Amino acid sequence: MTDLGRRVHLLIRAEGSTVATAESLTGGRLAVRFTDVPGVSETYLGGAVTYATPLKASMLGVDAEIIDEFGVISSQCAEAMASGVRATTGATYGLSTTGVAGPDDQEGKPAGTVYVGLAGPGFVTSQLLELDGDRTDIQEATCDAVLAALEERLREHTALR
Repeated sequence: MTDLGRRVHLLIRAEGSTVATAESLTGGRLAVRFTDVPGVSETYLGGAVTYATPLKASMLGVDAEIIDEFGVISSQCAEAMASGVRATTGATYGLSTTGVAGPDDQEGKPAGTVYVGLAGPGFVTSQLLELDGDRTDIQEATCDAVLAALEERLREHTALR
């Protein structure tokens, strides 16, 4: 269990919200980060691992035009994945991960090029990460980054109330 995962769970629980995940390059690691936290069944609804491109469209509703025009390694795809998992599960927040874990380039983008997406009530956003390391390092850093982004959003929301 990570402190970051526990903090995010407690913040989500405090506002009575839920979260779901849509993963590509992290292959389920983000779901593990949530499910390692005792009591997370109160806040984590589940997720989809859409490693293959066609699954992003069929399971998450990512528009084929987004994939054709921008590729799956894009802010547009990350945002559509986060929105899609949120809509599919009914979660308050949807998180997504898409990118290149390596070792080879994909869509002309080098290993370590990652986008994380976050969708919630009234917003959808994404962040470009340029990460170093091997596949595991990139996957773990991606999970850290998307959890940190959600934690920051939750803390801002709490401060506004």
